[in-house]
Amino acid sequence: MSEWSPEVLEVLEASGWTAGRRVDTAHWQSMFEAVGIVMHDAAEKFLQEFGGLSVSIGGPGLNCVREPFELDPELACGEDDRFSEWSASLGKDLFPLGELDHGRFFLGIDEGSEIYLVETWVASFGRMPHALDNLILGVMPRRIEDELRPSDQAR
Repeated sequence: MSEWSPEVLEVLEASGWTAGRRVDTAHWQSMFEAVGIVMHDAAEKFLQEFGGLSVSIGGPGLNCVREPFELDPELACGEDDRFSEWSASLGKDLFPLGELDHGRFFLGIDEGSEIYLVETWVASFGRMPHALDNLILGVMPRRIEDELRPSDQAR
């Protein structure tokens, strides 16, 4: 998707990524379509290249701790209401990508290739390819204003 910095490239390759990598996304697509979440083109393109990767990182980052993440949408199975509600609040279609920090947070992507931390609040890592740079290098995501919080998210 981009020319990566040597550090980002090293982390991606250590996680199993290679240039031209293509993963079948049909399983994830059918799993989430069954609960009303449609895989858009940006999610499909991202998951074809990065789906299934487990990125084991840690330690200090540029302005926050570098946290491990796993790009497997199945890890967000059962959280479809969270993604649907945030999609409605943001006015964007969020598709699950996996987990951040061993399941502490979820990751999602919108139709414009912006990657989000998804919890009872949301934050943006930015658009691809910079979003992956930010995740790997430890750049704090930009928190989306609380007034966008879905009314029934007070879990």
